[in-house]
Amino acid sequence: MRLSNLDHDRVTAAVRAAERDTDGEIVTIVAAGSDRYHDVSLHYAVLAMLLVPALLAFRPGIADSIYARFDPWDQAPVGALFGIALILMVLVFLLVRLMLASDALRIAVSPGPTKTRRVRRRALVLFRAGAEKRTRASTGVLLYLSIAERRAEIIADAAIHSRVPNETWGEAMAAVLAGVRDDRPGDGMADAVVRIGLVLTEHFPRSGKPVNELPDRLIEL
Repeated sequence: MRLSNLDHDRVTAAVRAAERDTDGEIVTIVAAGSDRYHDVSLHYAVLAMLLVPALLAFRPGIADSIYARFDPWDQAPVGALFGIALILMVLVFLLVRLMLASDALRIAVSPGPTKTRRVRRRALVLFRAGAEKRTRASTGVLLYLSIAERRAEIIADAAIHSRVPNETWGEAMAAVLAGVRDDRPGDGMADAVVRIGLVLTEHFPRSGKPVNELPDRLIEL
């Protein structure tokens, strides 16, 4: 899901309009994803691998039948059974890792709270790098959308955060997520910017000559 040039223009225009009557500054960033989730696939592979000895303990005949394919005339020694268990564990581990080689599948099987935390963490990194304390009055706001996880974050600078509760951004968050659900991320971002602008205008109305301290354009990573 990529944003078109028209989407970029629409969001940029929304930012400029939203900032017209406020001292607040809005930064918009869209990322394809916030993490690769390789550790999640590793966790699944280790879990699957550990289930192998549990299965063999519950059904010990499985290892015996495997050994019988190579030596049907002798009872499997303990060492051979352990060796079979080890080989099965390695094969299961590699199979799960191979199955989860796809980025989309890794994201799909990642727990929701994990995705939420990593989107939030990436948003904080980008906010600190590009918006935090970058305005004279500490009135920057970041609207961040991570498309792969279908999650968004709104992070406000110190002056805004001290006066505007997080719940106030609920309508803006709902707007951007509705756009993602309908495969209209550009419209969702633009609608969210309008709502953020209304909040900023209410709490931080324009107090002097307009000064554009942060970029208006939509940043796509």
